[in-house]
Amino acid sequence: MYTNTRSMGNKREELEAMVQQQSYDVVAITETWWDESHGWSTALDGYKLFRRDRRGRRGAGVALYMKKGFDTLSIETNEDGVERLCVRIKGKANKADILLGVCYRPPNQEEQGDNLFYKQLGNVSGSSALVLVGDFNLPDICWELNTAERRQSRKFLECVENNLLLQLVGEPTRGRTILDLLFANRDGLVGDVVVGGQLGQSDHGIIEFLKFGEIGRNTYIGFPEGRLWPI
Repeated sequence: MYTNTRSMGNKREELEAMVQQQSYDVVAITETWWDESHGWSTALDGYKLFRRDRRGRRGAGVALYMKKGFDTLSIETNEDGVERLCVRIKGKANKADILLGVCYRPPNQEEQGDNLFYKQLGNVSGSSALVLVGDFNLPDICWELNTAERRQSRKFLECVENNLLLQLVGEPTRGRTILDLLFANRDGLVGDVVVGGQLGQSDHGIIEFLKFGEIGRNTYIGFPEGRLWPI
């Protein structure tokens, strides 16, 4: 589905209302394509905004809203071929830090872009606690059987296996396919994963999940080929 700019003004209000009502700790968003021509405040009330933009391309960009109470640090990357944003959440007392990431993989991404992503994933998968969510656009993967038709998809599965990641979304997120994925690098790190309704006219389901420990309810929202209008 395509979400045009005429409908996105309402999505902005709906996003703000949903976040405030549900009191999510973290909101991850793909395909933001922020419009710099509009002046906008940095974040929703009570949240810090982290974002990675891709200028000059429709639907590009990823973002994270984090509650201001968390001690956070954005992890910068110099790789332009991968739309990925990571934020480190400092653990309290003796608890380990949590690395939370959001990714967008375009459906027509070439092998070079995939290889850059695999390199980055290998660098962060050794973190003590990693949670990674996003739209990976690999509809031919059967996660139940861990098989795929296309060579690129099989390489993706190999990368996931090599980095000992667990894929936790078991329901379709767009139509009958699982395009939006949620990974953790250890068992028990994330639970209660639910695919819900859509935001505005997006045809991607919202993924809600619980992080056991200091972070509570979280959500992921995919915006297919659309804009998140400035807040």
